[in-house]
Amino acid sequence: MKLGVCWYPEQWPQSIWASDVRRMVELGLTFVRIGEFAWSRLEPEPGQFDWGWMDRVLDLCASAGLNVVMGTPTATPPKWLVDAHPGILARGRNGQVRHFGSRRHYCFSSDTYLGQACRITEAVARRYGRHGAITTWQTDNEYGCHDTVVSTSDAARAGFRIWLAARFGSIEALNTAWGLSFWAQEYRHWDEIDPPYGTVTESHPAHRLDWQRYSSDMVARFNQAQVDILREHAPGCDILHNYMGLFTEFDHHKVGEPMDIAAWDSYPIGFLGQGPFSPEEKRRYLRLGHPDLAAFHHDLYRGVGRGRWWVIEQQPGPVNWAAWNPAPAAGAVRLWSLEAFAHGAERLSYFRWRQAPTGQEAMHAGLLRPDDQPAPGFAEAATVIGELGALGPPPETERAPTALIFDYDSIWGLQAQPQGRDYDGLAQAMRWYGAARQLGLDVDIVPPGADLAGYKLVLMPASLFVDDGLAARLAASGAHILAGPRTGAKTQAFAIPADLPPGALQSLIAIKVARVESLSPGIVLPAGNLGSVIGWMEDIDTSASTEVLDSLYDGRPLWIAQSRCHYLAGVPDVALLGHVIADIAARAGLATENLPAHVRTRRRGGLRFVFNYGDTDVTIDRPLRLGVSPIPPGGVAAFDDLGDQPWPH
Repeated sequence: MKLGVCWYPEQWPQSIWASDVRRMVELGLTFVRIGEFAWSRLEPEPGQFDWGWMDRVLDLCASAGLNVVMGTPTATPPKWLVDAHPGILARGRNGQVRHFGSRRHYCFSSDTYLGQACRITEAVARRYGRHGAITTWQTDNEYGCHDTVVSTSDAARAGFRIWLAARFGSIEALNTAWGLSFWAQEYRHWDEIDPPYGTVTESHPAHRLDWQRYSSDMVARFNQAQVDILREHAPGCDILHNYMGLFTEFDHHKVGEPMDIAAWDSYPIGFLGQGPFSPEEKRRYLRLGHPDLAAFHHDLYRGVGRGRWWVIEQQPGPVNWAAWNPAPAAGAVRLWSLEAFAHGAERLSYFRWRQAPTGQEAMHAGLLRPDDQPAPGFAEAATVIGELGALGPPPETERAPTALIFDYDSIWGLQAQPQGRDYDGLAQAMRWYGAARQLGLDVDIVPPGADLAGYKLVLMPASLFVDDGLAARLAASGAHILAGPRTGAKTQAFAIPADLPPGALQSLIAIKVARVESLSPGIVLPAGNLGSVIGWMEDIDTSASTEVLDSLYDGRPLWIAQSRCHYLAGVPDVALLGHVIADIAARAGLATENLPAHVRTRRRGGLRFVFNYGDTDVTIDRPLRLGVSPIPPGGVAAFDDLGDQPWPH
């Protein structure tokens, strides 16, 4: 894994650029990311380009042997462009214009902005597409950050109507598919359809779902246009985008299809406060982040990148954008970096080289302080560089035996009609992922269209939509399957299936969901001695071909199985979920372990890494390739994996 840094030379005097590059090389960094916010410096006046400063930056990098990731600068359209074309600005769900003065101030549906974004992308790519220092291009920056996927602009309104006409063919078909005879919501023609916001009570869930689908497609359209330009003018270079954590507003698999690499911005402490974690977990992991937070996204984006993925922004210290911004624990930056390596990252870059003294991110730490002195993350980056060098060539990242299906469309469907106010598809996926990892299982996170052959265990925590194709792939995979509640609960048109949920999954397990109930926080339904159900419970009609493996206290079937397919009719608590996954993993021939709550592991080739997110030492009885035993709090160790269970005690 190569290490680099995000660098913003346009924000600093040219007199220190050469020193910056020299110090990066001395530290052991091998690449920089630049340019993603530089539009106003590259084109200070309409059609008037200033290439001189960027030429010098790239030549400095080339002479020092630093590779460059060049960003297209489309996340920050300059003021002159906004003034000339105010219609490019997005409107929020409340209809208010989102003005110039920060970043991401554009609407994905705007054809005018798409044209301007293509123009600047082509200008930059023509100038630098064959520059020897540039190996990789990044499109834009953090699509959707600051809630910018959904827009209610005039362009979005018009674009949605065109999208609907292409999807349904006729207004009559749309009325039927959405079921708009309910509450007399039928439309006569496409121009009557508005954004699904600002209604008296909740708007139609199918309308909201399709608006999200349309908005996601506009992100994909925007990205594809830049990729096409870069392919033409920067042949041989890889292309990536930097995705975010805890973000599901567009389909990352669809956006990622034309690109070579999936990258993401890893801020374990920044995301902790925003994540689906309890107050006690947020206190416990205040300075390291939750043990499954970064890892979940590593495995998610490895799937989006079809095996190739980076961390393009790694938190090196306190951030500026969370509600509260604690400092990382000593060793945290090292742990996060090595965890990315263990999950197969090709590259990792720290954000940023030097802390800025001004602007919205002035309080965001870098590897250097504003006075040019090393910040704490600097020394930890140096340690990681030394340790990776000592490990030698990285082993290949192998396919995990367990797959977790993650479907953005299902996440949107659950948001459109949660039925329980706190029902959260992303949270369910992360809980299942964490339960599997606490059993010592490595997990691949895959889209619903993935080839499932070869997996021994497939987890489906939030698969609201199950079509015949997915059911067939599940059946053909040979894997043992665990489906959670609400699996197959809706058709693509967002109706309850005619034969009731779980829809097409009934070809694998002959059950029907007869009734559902959602439960407010604090309501617990005991399930024998194994644990409890919280939040959601379904009444299941079983059949002669199914077996009830566990029931609620009142006799309702909870865990139902037929051959290799298992179904959970309620949301399980941590204890119950762990028990069920361990049982099914054993049936699938997978060995499990009971790791301490604060310990996680990951295998990469013949190495097994151990990460201590707790506040006590962890001892391992194995010769170590990396780290020390006992592993201190916030520490990492690695050893040759012999396939047995040397487990920490």
